[in-house]
Amino acid sequence: MKYFKKIREGFYMLRFGAGSSDMRKILKDDIFLLRLKLIVIMCKAYLHDYPMGKYRREAIIENARSVFDLLSQISSEYAERYGHIFNLQTYAESKGEKNLYFDVFQQRVHLLAVMAKALAEGSPMGYFRTKALKDNIDSICEVITFNSNVGDIKFLKVA
Repeated sequence: MKYFKKIREGFYMLRFGAGSSDMRKILKDDIFLLRLKLIVIMCKAYLHDYPMGKYRREAIIENARSVFDLLSQISSEYAERYGHIFNLQTYAESKGEKNLYFDVFQQRVHLLAVMAKALAEGSPMGYFRTKALKDNIDSICEVITFNSNVGDIKFLKVA
């Protein structure tokens, strides 16, 4: 019965996912990365002309604010911790340049948060703003795409 959790008498729920012993505490870095990915998804939905209602606008603004706030709290140690997983390493061959490229990544994330908030508030998006948004999203996605080496994915086991 290890994989079943008893809900009430006669009813069981199938349990999936990692065991609680394999998980670690959620860090600000994890929340930052999840919210960043959510902003990327919502901005891509906007670029593909999906409708943006009241709740999606509010979600974009809230996530942009949260990413903006979390960005100042995480440090370049993030690059040191996760640089071997994310493509931050491909941006810099020497360790001396790694922090410089993480700073560029931070500036791109900051720009994405500002652009996402602006589009959610109804600012006009012309050809060049749309192209800048696409280019920025592509650059960020290139960095946050991690390799599939199983040994490097331990950090994903969070509560």
